[in-house]
Amino acid sequence: MATEPTAAARTAGVSVRAILALVTVALAVFAFDQITKYFVVENLPLGEPVPVLGNVLDFVFVKNPGAAFSLASGATWIFSIAASVVTVLIIVFARRIRSLTWAILFGMLLGGTLGNLTDRLLREPSFGLGHVIDFIRVAGFPAVFNIADTFIVASMGLFIILTIRGVGLDGEREQKPSAAKSGPGASGTESAPADSTPDATER
Repeated sequence: MATEPTAAARTAGVSVRAILALVTVALAVFAFDQITKYFVVENLPLGEPVPVLGNVLDFVFVKNPGAAFSLASGATWIFSIAASVVTVLIIVFARRIRSLTWAILFGMLLGGTLGNLTDRLLREPSFGLGHVIDFIRVAGFPAVFNIADTFIVASMGLFIILTIRGVGLDGEREQKPSAAKSGPGASGTESAPADSTPDATER
């Protein structure tokens, strides 16, 4: 008679180390993002560039009502909902993560998403419609961004790398069947041609 698995058996596959890595990275990114935004709001004049690295990098305090990199201004509430959904999905799927690399990826994505979501929920002009604080401007790049945006983009880059390499959430690489195993001789013996007798009429 089959017995119902115990709670310990059901949670045996949960990687505590991966979850701790995800939470640690997310909190670090979130704190870094919010601290830098606090100093920008308190110390930089709105809209006035402050040179940091010659003509390559400067800080300019702007309030962004749109998505990352100032895209789609005027749809703040949509991005607030989208960020909330992303946050919930990451929390739900966290139990499936076994790989530390994937945990770091989701930690960066979660921390960056929460950083910008906090701005949209708590900053002016109103709840859910708050403007995100952006301040990093790089020469040649068309938009101003922030620390949260940087980690979100970095997580997407890491996602592409892991996907190309075939690394799953469990940290294992996808095994592709080799030609030797999938060919006619996979069983270890070679099959003879259907008619191995030479044709006497063949020239």
